[in-house]
Amino acid sequence: MTLAEVRSLGSARPLRTAQEFEDFEQELVDQFALAQVGAGVTDGVVGSYRSVVFEFVRSMSRPVWTTRPEDVDRFLADQRKRGRAASTVYSKAGTLAAFFDFLVVRYQGDIHALTGHVLEQPVDEFNRPSKPAYIAARIPPSQDEVETLFTAWRDSLPDARKFLPAARDYMAASLWRRAGLRITESLMLDIRDWRPDLGEHGKVHVRFGKGSRGRGHKPRLVPAINEVDALLEWWLTDVRHQFGPDWADPDAPLLPSERHDRDTGLCTRVGDDALRSGLAGAVSRWLPSWTGRLTPHGLRHYCASSLYMRGMDLKAIQEILGHEWLSTTTRYIHVHANHVEHAWEKANQRVASRLGQ
Repeated sequence: MTLAEVRSLGSARPLRTAQEFEDFEQELVDQFALAQVGAGVTDGVVGSYRSVVFEFVRSMSRPVWTTRPEDVDRFLADQRKRGRAASTVYSKAGTLAAFFDFLVVRYQGDIHALTGHVLEQPVDEFNRPSKPAYIAARIPPSQDEVETLFTAWRDSLPDARKFLPAARDYMAASLWRRAGLRITESLMLDIRDWRPDLGEHGKVHVRFGKGSRGRGHKPRLVPAINEVDALLEWWLTDVRHQFGPDWADPDAPLLPSERHDRDTGLCTRVGDDALRSGLAGAVSRWLPSWTGRLTPHGLRHYCASSLYMRGMDLKAIQEILGHEWLSTTTRYIHVHANHVEHAWEKANQRVASRLGQ
């Protein structure tokens, strides 16, 4: 990605012509993009930030430093009228808020010296949209429903019309259910990423974890608890070698496609569409009440909830899921209505036990 060469904004200079005002506006946007690059944000995300800022600038009939809250009000309202998704409107509002925070912190003095305007943050508590995730929570199935689905799915594998893709889809879904992996994280795993030599149960090296705020990949080591170690042993011992001769290659995909590369004859990596279709087919067959509702991310929520209900603390679940903020992890925890009563009873039992001792 290339950015326009920018001039220093550290020294005040008069702006006289329309071209000078336009160039100054361009410089502000480029400086914002350069700051994001310096923070480690990927080129693709930087490009999307610039696109949103320029879209907002085009909606204005005045320079960007004259923006008022009502300008943002109109822009966001127009986004909704155009049928943009709630998540898209929320994301664009966040980008504009970050852009104006940047201008206020770094260049408010320069803007005032050059233009006479005092810049303020136009995205405030009144026009900033609520995060869609708070409105539409992904409530996972119950433990009995998940057990029903995966037990029937596992028992059907020997009789599957195409055993290998069926076993692979079951393996991937089991990683979402038991280890809380994202679908992209699981399909990008290589054979070398299973490290049975680390820890008591072994660990899965997730090299393509999701980074926050577009800052590239965030790797992590996920302990192979919750029967993940047995699952991987079954996969690598009984199934993976049937896909092709690359089963001993540490750089080969852990979850391969049944298709092979024309040049090398080796397995290609499975795509997310195939894994989603595998889960959707299994749900439709063995848990029909959840048809069209249970997704890979829903199983990630189920993993977090089930680990919490079994007594794992939130900090440990946060590390397993790869969340940067504990508050994000709490939104993944869905407990039964009687959870408070059970927690109260357990707390009283612990107190009674201590008094008895």
